[in-house]
Amino acid sequence: MAEELERPGAEQWVPESGGIAALRRAAPGCRGCELWEPATQVVFSSGSAHARIVMVGEEPGDAEDLAGEPFVGPAGKLLRRAIEEAGIAMEEVYLTNAIKHFSFVQRGKRRIHRKPDLAQMVACRPWLEAELRYVDPDLTVLLGASAARQVLGPGIKVTQQRGQVLTRETTLGERRFIPTVHPSSILRARERRHDAYAAFVADLKVVAKAV
Repeated sequence: MAEELERPGAEQWVPESGGIAALRRAAPGCRGCELWEPATQVVFSSGSAHARIVMVGEEPGDAEDLAGEPFVGPAGKLLRRAIEEAGIAMEEVYLTNAIKHFSFVQRGKRRIHRKPDLAQMVACRPWLEAELRYVDPDLTVLLGASAARQVLGPGIKVTQQRGQVLTRETTLGERRFIPTVHPSSILRARERRHDAYAAFVADLKVVAKAV
């Protein structure tokens, strides 16, 4: 029961109107789960509220937590390079995460990324749902399994369906999604990094053609 009280969910903090600007203003006050407390700040989103493409990651990392902006660390820099190589203009991209606070374990002076649990994902979902409603993109790119499951449910298999345009019925009507890997997985690939990066760019080229 105590754990449930710590995770009331974000819904009560999500404004009912006002668009992306109102969401960004309200997000720092969210207490929907316990992740807000150890984090430096909320990391909401970047990019135009009228973007044609939304890219959704799992959660901010250490660099993002300090900067207050998504995808500014090593994985983010790799993502931005891949977006450019795929022929997508950054002006057409809205970047966000399924979780808005950095989840980590403190080890000495280092903060090590910790995968958010299901309850935290559920608690934070109203923010992402509101973002997708307001931006209403032509295509949503799901970066990694956590983001894909947050949006499309547990049945999605990124390794099998990456780079494919998936059409799903949503509360906004029929919408299109493309799952792919999270750029952090490419950084972890080491000896296979070149091939992993090339495959990632190929997925993003599918995105470019689809819009």
